[in-house]
Amino acid sequence: LGTERELRRAQQANPESANALSVAMELQADCFAGIWAASANKRNIIEPGDIDAGLKAAAAVGDDRLQRMGQGYVNPESFTHGSSAQRMQWFQRGYTEGKVSSCYTFGR
Repeated sequence: LGTERELRRAQQANPESANALSVAMELQADCFAGIWAASANKRNIIEPGDIDAGLKAAAAVGDDRLQRMGQGYVNPESFTHGSSAQRMQWFQRGYTEGKVSSCYTFGR
């Protein structure tokens, strides 16, 4: 799709937005993972509980959770992947809607 290439250009042009752009791209990846999970579920190639495990994994690697564990406080301005809630929300959106067009995270 060329998203990363465009993102890197935008980050170079506007360094102050680098983290926010990174978050948008990572949330888009979470949404795409949800689309893949929906497709895999329709083809019966995942097991019961895999979707819940995917949501838990998304929550486990949210910037807020990792920062709280690592430094004892949360600094949203330094996020590069999104919060646990955002990551779960975008995975779920991809899973539920199943369309790439539903995964536009830039400007939201």
